[in-house]
Amino acid sequence: MIRKAALQVGVVALFALILWNGYVVVSNVGHMRRIAGLTVQSSMIQAKVSAVVRDLTDMETGQRGYLVTGNSSYLQPYTEAKERIVADFANLRAELEYRGERERSLEAEAEAMANSNQSEIAQSISLRKQGYRHRAFRLVASTDTMAYMDKARERLSSLSAEENSRLAEIETQRSAGLGKILKETIVVDLALLALVASLFALVRYHGRVLEQEAAQSARRLAAHDFQLARLMSALSNEASSKTFAIGANAHLVLQEYGGFLPRHAHQCVEEIEEASTALEQLRQDLVANSGSSQRENGLCEAVA
Repeated sequence: MIRKAALQVGVVALFALILWNGYVVVSNVGHMRRIAGLTVQSSMIQAKVSAVVRDLTDMETGQRGYLVTGNSSYLQPYTEAKERIVADFANLRAELEYRGERERSLEAEAEAMANSNQSEIAQSISLRKQGYRHRAFRLVASTDTMAYMDKARERLSSLSAEENSRLAEIETQRSAGLGKILKETIVVDLALLALVASLFALVRYHGRVLEQEAAQSARRLAAHDFQLARLMSALSNEASSKTFAIGANAHLVLQEYGGFLPRHAHQCVEEIEEASTALEQLRQDLVANSGSSQRENGLCEAVA
């Protein structure tokens, strides 16, 4: 009874551990997916910042090349960057929508500085096209013009540094999460292994105990069968002697006094003799059937 209760408790505990292991796996997978999502988002912001910086650099490169050479082909980087920068700033704003106030403020300041810088660049290019080369260079060399570009880059650099710090924090969380997952997985797996080993040992022990109980029951049954066989043999011998005596006496009565008995008494004695013969035959059949059953039981036990 105790063994069965222990097996039932062990099975319930095994299912509970399996469910707990599944919960741990699902929760940890969800956590790692969130970490991966934050990493991707931060990487996207870094990419948008890099795109805006590239636009500013291309605009400045195209401006300077055209101012130096007067060749309109040098304006191609400026023209392409001017077409891209509005969309790139819009994409950056969209990525920063759910960021903190500081990140959104840095983006707004960088965009304002970039717009002011674009106005200065467009003015210098217009002066160069009109033939005012020196005036265009003086405008470029002015403190305000250079300050717009430097401040825009500074804001974008600060924004990039914020994202680098966020990425480092996310990486720390990811490493801690992986360590936690590893520890929880090891603990649950070890518990499962120990429980399965305990259940296996308990099942084997329970099987051995059942085998021993079955063997003891077989031995007790064999002893009972032996006692029953002895009793049947004794009863059979006693019944055989009594039946033989009845038959012999009936036969003797018919031989010695058959001529003196009335017809009805003569028939009764004959019936007694026939009944004793039939009883003896029945006894022999029962003994034969009992011996055959015992041999079959013994053969089955030997095979088992």
